[in-house]
Amino acid sequence: MTVLEVEHLRVAHRGHNQAGTPLETVRDVSFSVAAGESLGVVGESGCGKSQTMLAVLRMLAPTGAEITGRVHFDGKDLTALTPRQMRAVRGSGIGLVSQDALSALNPAMTIGAQMAEPLIHYDGFSRRDAAARCAELLDLVGLPGARERLRSHPHELSGGMRQRVLIAMAISREPQVLIADEPTTALDVTIQSQVLQLIDRLRKDLRMALILITHDLGVVAGVTDRIAVMYAGRIVETAPTTALFDHPAHPYTRALMDSIPRMDRPRVEYLPAIPGFPPDPAAPPPGCAFRPRCPAARAECEDSVPGLLPLTSAVPGHAVRCPFTAPVPAGADHRGERS
Repeated sequence: MTVLEVEHLRVAHRGHNQAGTPLETVRDVSFSVAAGESLGVVGESGCGKSQTMLAVLRMLAPTGAEITGRVHFDGKDLTALTPRQMRAVRGSGIGLVSQDALSALNPAMTIGAQMAEPLIHYDGFSRRDAAARCAELLDLVGLPGARERLRSHPHELSGGMRQRVLIAMAISREPQVLIADEPTTALDVTIQSQVLQLIDRLRKDLRMALILITHDLGVVAGVTDRIAVMYAGRIVETAPTTALFDHPAHPYTRALMDSIPRMDRPRVEYLPAIPGFPPDPAAPPPGCAFRPRCPAARAECEDSVPGLLPLTSAVPGHAVRCPFTAPVPAGADHRGERS
C-alpha cells in the first residue's frame, strides 16, 4: 500500500537567474513509496535530493521558495495544509533523520530533555512516562547504558551514538515514513555499517517506509528495494535496486557505477571521474542537463528535455530519462560490491 506519493514536485527559489525567472532546484519530480518499502535517492551534492525531501516536509521557508505539485500522505495533500496542520504531520506521520547529528541536537539540553519534548508537547506524556519511553527508544537503537545516557549532553557522545539518538528521536512518535538524509556522513565505515543495518532493521520491524538519501551508491546497495538517481533537480533513472546494478541505463548512472571501488577489478591508481561539474541551477544548459558531461551526447540532446520513459526490455519499474540509451554490451558487468 502506497503511503507517500509525490507528483510533479517543483521547487523554485525567488532568487532570480539570468533569464529573470525563479531559480529551480527541483524540477518535475515524481515518486512513491509503500509501507515497509525502502527507496534510495542518489546523486551528487547539489542535485536536489535534500531539497526534494525538505519540500515534502514543508521545511523550506515559504518566503523564499515556491513549491508546486502534489504530495499525497494519509489521504491529504501536504502542499495544501496550513503550517499548524503540517507540524502535526512531522514526527507522527513522517520522521526525519538529518545529516549532521551534532548540529541537529541542542548542545545546551540533555539528550533526555530533547527526546522527551515532542512526547510531552504533542502526545501528552508525563515527564516520568516520557523518560521511560526515551530510555526504551535508546535501548531499541542499541545505545549502551540507555537510561544513563538520557542525562548526557550531545558533546559527551561519539558520532555514532549521536546518530543513534537522532534515529531514536525520529521514530519516537512511530511515523509511517522515515526520511534519512545522509545518515552516515562523517562516520567511519564500521559505524556506518552499523547505522545502516539499524535503520534497515527498524524499517522491517516497524513496517515503516524508508527514503534513504545519499551520494554513495554503495550505501543503498544492501538496504533498498528501489533506487532513484537524481541529476540537476530531476530523476534521470529509477529501477529496482538489483536491476539498476545489473543494467544501469542512463550515462550518468553508469558513470556513478564506474566510480565505485571494485574488489573484483585490477587495482588502479585513480578511479574514473565524471568530467566537468554539475550545472549551475541559475543557468541550466538547454536540453538534457547532463549533455555537457556526457560521453555519448548528440546534437539532438540540446533540443529538448527528455522524458522519464520505461525501458522496453527492462523489468517493470525501470525507467530512464534518455532516448538514446544503448543496451549493455554482452559480458558487461556494472554490478558494484553490495553489502
